[in-house]
Amino acid sequence: MQKVSLYTELEYAFLFTLRKVNSINTAGFRPFFENLPIDPYVKGEYRSRRLSRFKVSGDKLVKLSHGYLLQAKEYNPLLGGIKREFAELDDDLIELDIFKKLVLAFCDSCKLYSSAEVDVHQIRTTCSPTNLGNPAPEGIHKDGGDFIGIFSAGRDNVQGGETNLYAAKKEKPIFNKILQPGEIILVNEDQFFHFTTPIKPQNPGLGSRDVFVINYPSITSDF
Repeated sequence: MQKVSLYTELEYAFLFTLRKVNSINTAGFRPFFENLPIDPYVKGEYRSRRLSRFKVSGDKLVKLSHGYLLQAKEYNPLLGGIKREFAELDDDLIELDIFKKLVLAFCDSCKLYSSAEVDVHQIRTTCSPTNLGNPAPEGIHKDGGDFIGIFSAGRDNVQGGETNLYAAKKEKPIFNKILQPGEIILVNEDQFFHFTTPIKPQNPGLGSRDVFVINYPSITSDF
């Protein structure tokens, strides 16, 4: 992890937060990453993805209607301006207590009001000895909401995949860390760009990096 001065840490502390969600056993998520559909919008078939949006009502999650993801090119220079549609999250995953705890922890940490609408992206990036996996093929970017949470749900036989935050695209990152399973970073997107470095296998064989990305407000639109 890159070391920053005490002044910088204090200056940015209220703009991003790294925490461990101790109440979540990430092993419960793994079966739901095994059947993710391939992301058809990224070349190489190394990324798989699902997406759903929810209304948070007190301590309950209400799943909203199916929609599409549309980002502006200023946020996503690779896929901005393209309507992207993904399969919904598995109903059995949504019913898990650990999934509810994850979304509610995000809302609580961001101090979101009751009835907030968020979307949850479930993403697996894979790699092999002959092919890197690129969690962020769009480069340094923003998703386009107010807050983003990146939760590490699992890492298997990988090195790399370091999460970086930038105050400006052409500056050095003010934060960089490989998120370990159970860790979540919460970021004020008005202030920061983010990027995750490519992954490669730690040992011979395939590797994978599993994350949930939560956006507030939801960046998913109705058809």
